[in-house]
Amino acid sequence: MKALSLFSGCGGLDIGVEAAGFENVANIECDKNAVQTLKQWREVNHKNNEIFADDIRNIDPSIFKAHKIDLLHGGPPCQAFSLIGKRDSLDDPRGQLLFEVIRFAAGLLPKAIMIENVKGLLSAPDEKGQVGGAFELFIKELAKLNYVPKWAVINAADYGIPQKRERVFIVATYGHNGFEFPAPTHSETQNNSLFPLKPHESAWKRIANLPNPTHKGETETFPNHIDVTPDRDAERISYVSEGGYLVGEKNVPPSILMNLTKKDTTKYRRLSKNEPSLTLRGGEIFYHPTENRYLTPREYMRIHTFPDSLVLQGPIRRRSGNVKDLDQHRLVANAVPPKIAEIVAKEIIKAI
Repeated sequence: MKALSLFSGCGGLDIGVEAAGFENVANIECDKNAVQTLKQWREVNHKNNEIFADDIRNIDPSIFKAHKIDLLHGGPPCQAFSLIGKRDSLDDPRGQLLFEVIRFAAGLLPKAIMIENVKGLLSAPDEKGQVGGAFELFIKELAKLNYVPKWAVINAADYGIPQKRERVFIVATYGHNGFEFPAPTHSETQNNSLFPLKPHESAWKRIANLPNPTHKGETETFPNHIDVTPDRDAERISYVSEGGYLVGEKNVPPSILMNLTKKDTTKYRRLSKNEPSLTLRGGEIFYHPTENRYLTPREYMRIHTFPDSLVLQGPIRRRSGNVKDLDQHRLVANAVPPKIAEIVAKEIIKAI
């Protein structure tokens, strides 16, 4: 079955839906480093998907009609709906991009649509300020096209991904409601039922067998496995115990705490060896469970369930600097974990 990828990023949804059994015929993505990453994946896997390195608003959906698209999928920019941002919702041009999905659905009428976004989308206000209005409008537009939408907030850790990442998935099927979200396979707390769920997987399990990372400027021994931790940050994280964070530690000198406050629970945070990672983010990189350094982009990718054959392109930003385009950590943090995409896509195949 044929799939079309919107807002492809570095390919998290793409890899997942392909593992489920779909063939992606094309990608639409405007970030240059994400585009180069998609091209690398295409070359390694000898695929024929066309990559449109352009703003989605410039693309005419009718050019894909001949493919008879079965699945339209994508993760529109989420910053306008995030609970930790300004939440300008539809007043933010990035929030309006969500409705590009409607334009493509109207032009192609695929059998199913799969969208992933932050759970804040469910309560994001519309242009009149009504709480939840943006999401309600999106659902109404799908219904006008004869789609039956279902949605659920999914924690990736409940499906074997070593990361506590809650995102809303919207799946709409054309003309019927045969889709059901998959039941969780893992749980933080174990029960004594006849069919107990597996315990959550730890991030450590996925990254422990990687070699030592190289440093910036050195020849890579493992793709994207590069340590860019500044010496000052390494000193600060040395005060943090496993699973802890800097402002939560006792007896830390003021010269180390600097201007941090008790609210800074995600800054200078070290992962635990026995638990899933917290939600990976682009701005505040978590620290290795045992070493005084940031997680490398490859460790991010392992935790996100990306295959080692995907090689990220573009810069690795030192956390005190800025780059115009998405750096490698952000490419991963903005992506959908391929494994959860595969699990949901398999249920879509059953429905259509």
